Amino acid sequence: MAPPAMPNDLSTSWEVTDFVVNQGHGVKGLSEMGLESLPKQFIQPLEEQMLLNKVVPEESIPVIDVSNWDDPKVEDMVGRAAEDWGFFQIVNHGVPVEVLDNVKAATRRFFETSAKEKKKYLREHSQSKHVRLTSSFVPHSDKALEWKDYLSLFYVSDEESDTFWPPVCKDEALDYMKRAELVGGKLLQLLMNRLNVKEIDETKQSLLMGSKRMNLIYYPKCPNPELTVGVGRHSDVSTLTMLLQDDVGGLYVRKRDTDDWIHVPPMSGALVINVGDALQIMSNGRYKSIEHRVAANGSKNRISVPVFVNPRPTDVIGPLKEVLESTGEKPMYKQVLCSDYTRHFYKKPHNGKDTLDYAKI
Repeated sequence: MAPPAMPNDLSTSWEVTDFVVNQGHGVKGLSEMGLESLPKQFIQPLEEQMLLNKVVPEESIPVIDVSNWDDPKVEDMVGRAAEDWGFFQIVNHGVPVEVLDNVKAATRRFFETSAKEKKKYLREHSQSKHVRLTSSFVPHSDKALEWKDYLSLFYVSDEESDTFWPPVCKDEALDYMKRAELVGGKLLQLLMNRLNVKEIDETKQSLLMGSKRMNLIYYPKCPNPELTVGVGRHSDVSTLTMLLQDDVGGLYVRKRDTDDWIHVPPMSGALVINVGDALQIMSNGRYKSIEHRVAANGSKNRISVPVFVNPRPTDVIGPLKEVLESTGEKPMYKQVLCSDYTRHFYKKPHNGKDTLDYAKI
């Protein structure tokens, strides 16, 4: 069913924000109105628009077969990808294809529900602070809005998830999150081995992945996609991010130390892995969190499902002592409270890796 009519005058920021954010229609509702041009609130500054002349078509991030986690070659490939690229795709990771298909279908199902139903999960209406639906990034402070809607699900317990996560997607989302978490644990074990951290005890396990969150993201097709972005350039604050994308494409990764961007082509059954700021800090800069962004699409709707494993908000993060002891390096980053770092990230729009400067010595 089409969303209710919106005022014909799209010129005021309040009208767009009210319709998209406060009424629960989202950017999806705006897209379904058949707009011929992009509302000005979504037009990004020229330097933030996705310029095709900055894309390097002949390059791609590594693709790693992890079917044998115990193979030293797998550890070497994962480690080198984290050091040199900060991004890589993995195949044969053990998460069944039907689980991936189910969570993608559940994501579409949630965003196809009515605005009245989705409105229950807006910040001011949600029965849990761990379940929040929003559009853009931080819509009331973004200088230019991003062309996306997303449902953020912070994991506390199975019981809490069963009670508060949307019924149309909770089972599939929880199943996928738990399986992705296992993959993340295996990857972190390989990455820790290269940092001279030979044992991940309970304390270290909590520091690396003591909290978990996932987003169900919907990128509607867009008029004038060249003028806006699905997600602005940023690095993640996580330890590790595991992203499931559909077959539409649109994720771009910055090539290290350049202004060039590389497209991450969708691969059936693959997961896209990227290093987050927390892991860059804990590895004292050995593993790199890399800027990435999502282009808007003028002809197709797109979905993606990232799972973030993070330190707990109460954890203090800094370079691991094993890293400093094994290399003799001086720390590049100070000890910071994870909740302070995350709060700093959400106080500003997506604008690259500026958040990491907060932790630098």
